[in-house]
Amino acid sequence: MADSDPKRAKAEEAVLGYLENDDDIPDSHLFAAQAKLNHDDIANAIKSLTGHRYVDSQEITKETWLLTEEGKTYAVHGSPEVRLFLSIPQEGITKDELQKKFDASIFKIACAQAAKNKWVDFGKQLVTRKIQHVDNDKVQTLLLRIQDAKDISQDDIKALTKRKLISLQVKKGFSVRRGPNYAPQRKKVATDLTRDMLQSGDWKDLEYKDFNLNAKGASTERGCLHPLLKVRKQLKDIFLQMGFGEMSTNNYVESSFWNFDALFQPQQHPARDSHDTFFLKVPSTTKELPEDYVERVKRIHESGGHQSRGYGYDWKREEADKNLLRTHTTAVSSRMLYKLAQDCAQKPFAPKKYFSIDRVFRNEAVDRTHLAEFHQIEGLICDRGLTLGDLIGVLQDFFSRLGMSDLKFKPAYNPYTEPSMEIFGYHKGFGKYVEIGNSGMFRPEMLLPMGLPEDVSVIAWGLSLERPTMILYGIDNIRDLFGHKVDLGLIKKNPICRIGLESD
Repeated sequence: MADSDPKRAKAEEAVLGYLENDDDIPDSHLFAAQAKLNHDDIANAIKSLTGHRYVDSQEITKETWLLTEEGKTYAVHGSPEVRLFLSIPQEGITKDELQKKFDASIFKIACAQAAKNKWVDFGKQLVTRKIQHVDNDKVQTLLLRIQDAKDISQDDIKALTKRKLISLQVKKGFSVRRGPNYAPQRKKVATDLTRDMLQSGDWKDLEYKDFNLNAKGASTERGCLHPLLKVRKQLKDIFLQMGFGEMSTNNYVESSFWNFDALFQPQQHPARDSHDTFFLKVPSTTKELPEDYVERVKRIHESGGHQSRGYGYDWKREEADKNLLRTHTTAVSSRMLYKLAQDCAQKPFAPKKYFSIDRVFRNEAVDRTHLAEFHQIEGLICDRGLTLGDLIGVLQDFFSRLGMSDLKFKPAYNPYTEPSMEIFGYHKGFGKYVEIGNSGMFRPEMLLPMGLPEDVSVIAWGLSLERPTMILYGIDNIRDLFGHKVDLGLIKKNPICRIGLESD
């Protein structure tokens, strides 16, 4: 600002002038008050002079107890409990009459403190004194001592702080003494050697600012990868190394049919409620569904088939037609498996391995571990004769490549997988097992209406992209990783993703 240099120059002149006759300045706050200068200007001047070694300074901290507004009132008028005691005549007084003498908030404090001190008896009819005299208003006396900058005991400080009558003020300042380059006046140093200096010869009499050869250059502007993209790339490479192909995930908007019904998820399931799912207003419904497949899905829901009893309810087409923001990438898997089933009608079945990593949406309350949109990772294998043992083996292989070789599995329930398992991995940093994903074998009620051969099974698993990323980068609030509150500094400075690169 325009007046900042003159203020600092005046402050520097005061500091250097004082040190010409005195060895040191013990407290910059006292010095500023004596010199009638703003302490911030004095502090800035001291920092600048210290940098050029005109002075040596040391930071000092002073703690001072100050009265709060309530404390100031008690210091002037006395504590509420003493005022209450003095308002009670010898014969006693009704509580209503006594309350009229005080504000409601003060009266409540006064009653509580007087009762705590056992000064007053609050009877059914009258409020009376338990003792004859209160010799000293201790609270008022202590507050006045603090106001006069006198010491009181730690127990008294604790009691007054608890009642919020005093607060601690921390002042930071400097003690200053002459430095190796001290001079009564600051010399102006040249930062550049100019043509005019050489021509005039002035360069011979000037002092020059030292070059800081250790100073870092200005950082260059560059594009940076988000931590999620780094982890996503590493996970994608792991899937490709295991021979998986990537599924197309470009349908953020999906029909309820592919998101729920095709997965043998009943239309009364709580996940299909608007409290959990984002439904679209425009376009509100889809017009493109394979009618023969829709009819088979309807039949399996209503009356079952393939040795299943179904759910036994009236399946509604209008529910299946509703458009929504997909709640999981399993909707992508259902489309891909249906396409694979159609291919089987034209040529012999061939085993397939697929994966997807993309964004999904849930109508959830946003907090430190949940967002309304996040990324889901999904892998599936389609082949003949697959068992739960195959699923466990693939999971061991997949997660060992993520650096998690110590796994545990827990039975779980999913509408479209049976059996189902939650996956837990031992996290060395946390010192315990943490849930890292979900898995299972797709139910026949999901696969057979698609047209897949009866002896073909599908094993699948999924996890979020955000959870491993938060663990890898030490982030404990998901809003610091994804969304409008992300610190751009995190994006610029985060290290490479080391999934699969760490050795035990």
